Amino acid sequence: MSTDMPTDSVAPADTPADTLNTPPGRGRHLGLALFVIAAAQLMVVLDATITNIALPAIQTDLDVTDANLAWIVNSYALAFGGLLLLGGRAGDLFGRRRMFQAGIAVFTLASLLGGLSPAEGPLIAARILQGVGAALAAPSALALITTTFPQGKSRNTAMGVYAAMGGVGATVGLLLGGTLTDLLDWRWVFFVNIPIGLAVLAGTKTLVEAERHPGRLDVPGAITGTGGLIALVYGITRGGEHGWTDALTLASFTGAAALLAAFLVLQARSADPMMPLRLLKDRNRSGSYATMLFIGAGMFATFYFLTLYMQLILGYSPVKTGFAYLPFSFGMAAAAGISSKLVTHVAPRLIAGPGLLVAAVGMFWFATLEPDSSYTAHLMPAMFVTSLGLGASFVPMTLGAVSGVAHQDTGIASALLNTAQQIGGALGLAVLSTIATSAANDKVSDAAITLYRGLAARDFGLVARAAEALTHGYTMAFTAAAAMFLAGLVITVLAINAQRQHAEDGAPAVHMG
Repeated sequence: MSTDMPTDSVAPADTPADTLNTPPGRGRHLGLALFVIAAAQLMVVLDATITNIALPAIQTDLDVTDANLAWIVNSYALAFGGLLLLGGRAGDLFGRRRMFQAGIAVFTLASLLGGLSPAEGPLIAARILQGVGAALAAPSALALITTTFPQGKSRNTAMGVYAAMGGVGATVGLLLGGTLTDLLDWRWVFFVNIPIGLAVLAGTKTLVEAERHPGRLDVPGAITGTGGLIALVYGITRGGEHGWTDALTLASFTGAAALLAAFLVLQARSADPMMPLRLLKDRNRSGSYATMLFIGAGMFATFYFLTLYMQLILGYSPVKTGFAYLPFSFGMAAAAGISSKLVTHVAPRLIAGPGLLVAAVGMFWFATLEPDSSYTAHLMPAMFVTSLGLGASFVPMTLGAVSGVAHQDTGIASALLNTAQQIGGALGLAVLSTIATSAANDKVSDAAITLYRGLAARDFGLVARAAEALTHGYTMAFTAAAAMFLAGLVITVLAINAQRQHAEDGAPAVHMG
């Protein structure tokens, strides 16, 4: 779920005054332009969840290990989150529409390669390429709304549709992923992007280009930052599989430390940094980013482990799994809607704090799952509680991220929050999948493989033991995810001191206390 908060306040930063109104004669194309941007946003957002539903089918078909299964999710999140800021800067320098087109083209090509992948290696490579495409396209979509649609009702409608795509994308991904995997094949969760991508590319001529800005790309920052994160995630994953004193594990952690340190030095010294460190000096912004890291970590884990639990342990089909997630989507949407109204009356931390506490309660509820737990009595209510807590947290975190920010930095401050969510999700999933795999294998060696072997041999005693071991691993991961939400709660209470939002034109400015 995207945390970007579309507002008119970002328009002047990216848009020259003479492009704020639609050029004469283009009014009839606004509907098509809205479809293009909405379809692109939906495609990028749903790809974070559509693959989750297909994971068990992918694991079986390509013989993917438990440790590498998480990389099918993490490779996309790392590339998307790690290059999101660079993609935004590229749009500033080379043109938003041009970068939007390039991003959609790369994403569509990567989807074709993903669907054709014969093994886990090429699939993970295709997922990385998808993330690169998404990082190029996503930052430009919001700016293209401000250059294509005139101020007033037309632009407000476009902003509303754009925001809605971020909200419904996760749900559509889960339902569509389940349906395609069930009726066709897991490869169609990738192939489905091809006609959408081609249609979006054909329609980009209706979009109005934004003004370009001087400067340069921070390529060294992108290489060191993204490389450091990949090395860190790889070290965590390998450590759980081969031991924490393994030579390659230690080398990965050493490389990650060196690359991330170099990234910070480069950001401090660069005239055009990918991540301006000045944005972290404000406690509300740095607190919001840190909290979003933990929210992303727990939320990614929720989708990942619940999907495996429902399909491997409860025996749900992919499409049934997708529909089983509907309470999560409803709870998230309801809580986000309520919190967006509360922020004009209550300080953000008084909304996000209780929200994170409620989300942690939901995760602790998941931690009590058994191999034969009921959906209606256990899974559904825990899912709804967790989603209410998470939904209540997103809007306050967005407000905290852009509170008191200089006007020209509004876009990058908001993008940093989305980056924090993606990076937090990747790091959290690496940690939690390591915990889950280790806990399960302590009870039954190679628990997932043992489960498949028992099902093939119709050895139901072996299946029962493996299912119990896997469930134990998942519950350990849910417990750790609850701890991450509580860590986010502590940061929210201690670091975020913004006061309630003043209800002035819906602007995202938050007045400091």
